[in-house]
Formats: sequence, structure tokens, C-alpha cells
Amino acid sequence: MTPPAVLPHVDAVQAALEDGGLTVYLGGVPAAAGWTPPDKYVVLYPEPGQAVRESLADLRTDFTTVFQITCVGGSMERALWAADTARAALSAPLTVEGRATWRPEDLGGPPVQRDDDTNPPSWFVPVQYRLMSIPA
Repeated sequence: MTPPAVLPHVDAVQAALEDGGLTVYLGGVPAAAGWTPPDKYVVLYPEPGQAVRESLADLRTDFTTVFQITCVGGSMERALWAADTARAALSAPLTVEGRATWRPEDLGGPPVQRDDDTNPPSWFVPVQYRLMSIPA
């Protein structure tokens, strides 16, 4: 059996967030000159995850990963709105072809912070989630 791949899981998270009405950037915001950020958006930062043993037979077909969603807004309320919207979008198991997934586990994050390095200033809050899947 083939070990699980991270990219289908990342795609499932991104699709769930977009289906929930969020603008999603993967790994950072566009660096193009003249780019104007939306009033609220999220940045998805995935990690490669781990293929873990399903049994003593050492078949590494189960998968676990942690990803961070940094929720950004033009005000503290908009950053928190993005966090609430992300939480709602990730409240059901995700669809990953050939896999059965648990609902993403909300691991929380720090308080909302103001970013004065942006013009105009913005607010952000990173929230981490754990995702696990097994072969379907």
C-alpha cells in the first residue's frame, strides 16, 4: 500500500475554507507590487505530516499532520470573524480521496495581535489544527 500524501490533505483544508467563504492564501500572501489585501483572509501554513503505523505489521498508512491558519483582518473583529469562519468550515470531516478523516482538532492559538508593519495596520491570530486520516 502507498504511504499517505500530504498534498491531498492540504487541498482538502483549502477547499473547506474556501467553501466556507474565506479567501485563502497558501504559505503567504502575494508579493506582487500593488497587491491590496482583502479586508479579511486566511493564510494556510501546512507541515509535511507523518505517516504512522496502523499496526504492529509496521504498515505506515495512517496519517497525522498539524496545520496553521493565520486569520487576518483590517480590524480585530474581522480577524476574529475569519477565525470563527475557519472554525465553522473545519467542523466536519474533510474529503480526501481514498481516505477517511477525523474532524480537524482545534488546537487554539495565541491572542489576536496587531501588525503595524502593514499599511494600513492589520490584526492577525494564528490557529492550529490537527488532522488525522486512515485508508478508506
